[in-house]
Amino acid sequence: MSGSSRSRSGDTRPPSLGASTQAEDVSGATQRALIERRRKSMGANLLFYRDPVHLVRGEGVWLFDDENCRYLDCYNNVPSVGHCNARVVEALKRQAGVLNTHTRYLHESVVEYAERLASSLPAELEMCVFTCTGTEANELALRLARAATGRRGVVVMEYSYHGNSNLIAELSTAGLPPERRPDHVVAVEPPNLYRGPYRAGDPLAGESYGRLVAAACRELDERGPGVSAFLCDAIFDSQGGLEAPVDYFEHAYRYARTAGALCIADEVQAGFARTGTMWGFERYGVTPDIVTFGKPAGNGHPVAGLVTSRKIMERFAESQFYFNTFGGNPVAAEVGCAVLDEITERELIRHVVDVGGYLRSRLEELATKYEIVGNVQGLGLYQGVELVSDRQSLEPAAHQARRIPDAMKKEGVLIGLSGRYGNVLKIRPPLVFDRANADQLLDVLDRVLAAA
Repeated sequence: MSGSSRSRSGDTRPPSLGASTQAEDVSGATQRALIERRRKSMGANLLFYRDPVHLVRGEGVWLFDDENCRYLDCYNNVPSVGHCNARVVEALKRQAGVLNTHTRYLHESVVEYAERLASSLPAELEMCVFTCTGTEANELALRLARAATGRRGVVVMEYSYHGNSNLIAELSTAGLPPERRPDHVVAVEPPNLYRGPYRAGDPLAGESYGRLVAAACRELDERGPGVSAFLCDAIFDSQGGLEAPVDYFEHAYRYARTAGALCIADEVQAGFARTGTMWGFERYGVTPDIVTFGKPAGNGHPVAGLVTSRKIMERFAESQFYFNTFGGNPVAAEVGCAVLDEITERELIRHVVDVGGYLRSRLEELATKYEIVGNVQGLGLYQGVELVSDRQSLEPAAHQARRIPDAMKKEGVLIGLSGRYGNVLKIRPPLVFDRANADQLLDVLDRVLAAA
């Protein structure tokens, strides 16, 4: 497939990623009309870029707009095995043409999918419950933890994101300032080896960050709710894609469990081969009590859920039950199995290790070329490029960072922003992204950084 990269003239002000786009910032009458229709029918929903992309189709790592301009997708982790993956689309069509209903009827594909997920996890994680979204999965995980422990408190990371229901939004500190947090939530500093309190080269950094979890558990006990769970994602997505010290989770889990808490691994971002292992927590040699998953599980189809131990599930069942009308339906199960087939048969874990390593090395070359690049961080095919105004003070270069995704979009490459200060370029392509794609991404980023 071919097509020119998008290039439009117009507004040169900093882009407002994640903010509502103003029609006057958009070139093209058709684009303005569509935005106005969206506003009238959907309200002020979030749009990326000052000049939003009107996408009409996708293929592998490519997205195409309404003028057949082609974009290299280095942002979307939901179509993990590629946009419009043929195997996944065929599985969806085949099952949708036969039967789709909820899980209160027997269906072999639903059971098979649960078995296959459990088989990819440590042996004690054997019972699966399906939902439609990661938010629902994390909310159910918290219900399980509270039922198992008899306590309510939760330890999370500063500037975390785990979903958007009322219950889970309280745990998503990226959008909830300290003064608005309920008494049952305590946030700790993430294990940031670049700008955190304990940095690279400190052999005790993992243990020191782990002690913060212990202190948070004590604080919840003193407040009264006690601690039911330590909830963390292994890729630290909203914090900019951090690499924790290799022993961090070992210490954090030990301290949490000593306080009586369950350890919940939010694998909605890190799971399904993203980090170069099937599950993000595998890199750290720990076994969570509950694993939640979502986004990439269905390659764009709503597939999500959790896997936990029989003991925790049985404790939950003593006082509660859970049912999801659409979660884990036969179509979702067939789609989920097709994604697992793609990961296995195309050896995507090995592929991510190879391409992720290559991408990382080339990003680090840019760090030696441009002073604005303070740090490169991340795992596998999730890489963050932290921009700073000064390498000594680590002052975030947020203003410059906000311009870069729009500048790259004009050259046909889509990336995002992340991090507490909005200064981390987020590179998170589909898993089928290859070395040639990495070269295109890096060549464009090189030109954009030079201009910045």
